[in-house]
Amino acid sequence: MKGKSLKVFLIRHSLTEGNLKKRYIGKTDEELCPEGVKLLEMRLKKGSLPQAERIYASPMKRCIQTAKLCYPGQQIFVIEELSECDFGLFENKNYRELSGHTSYQEWVDSGGKAPFPGGESREEFKKRTLSGFEKSVGECMEAGIASAAYIVHGGTIMCIMEKYAFPKKGYYDYQIENGEGYELIIADGFCSDSRLSAGSYAGGSRIFVPSGETDWTPDYMDGKNYKRLFSENESR
Repeated sequence: MKGKSLKVFLIRHSLTEGNLKKRYIGKTDEELCPEGVKLLEMRLKKGSLPQAERIYASPMKRCIQTAKLCYPGQQIFVIEELSECDFGLFENKNYRELSGHTSYQEWVDSGGKAPFPGGESREEFKKRTLSGFEKSVGECMEAGIASAAYIVHGGTIMCIMEKYAFPKKGYYDYQIENGEGYELIIADGFCSDSRLSAGSYAGGSRIFVPSGETDWTPDYMDGKNYKRLFSENESR
């Protein structure tokens, strides 16, 4: 598997009613709203959705529905660990409804790092998310698959990007809107300690950066192993 790489498309599910109302939607199992379906139909019409050999999705309805609309006719592999974070007491509420609650203010004051009251901590969420992601990437590497799309949640994408995107940024730097995503290159599969690498060779680490639409070449200095999807104004 040395020298192999996997092109990963991380796509956030399209809009739900809760998203339109700016609610914290984690374990609430919403379907897409009409606006969400329309957004995906527009992408299909424009032909802007990336082609992928394997399709993975969170088990939530909004992700399964998005995956079926984006990749009609393709088999969808569901990964339970890629579900959105459990927001606990904040679930299905927005910041206006939570304004004035002591627990919410404490969470805001922590910079979003404190555990969600009655829900998951960020570390718990990251641990399960990365476990599911790494297992699936390993499967792709072993099967010789070159591209995989992950139809998941905003938080799920932030977890993956925080760990594997280069140059390094913070968790919240990778926030995206519904229906948006990233293209990320994972090189060389698993390390001996079962963690994914950005790529390795005898002299050190290797990062793959884009030199064209489909051509990724190694860069040893200031490389970038990801780019935004569907955002024409985003710098590549």
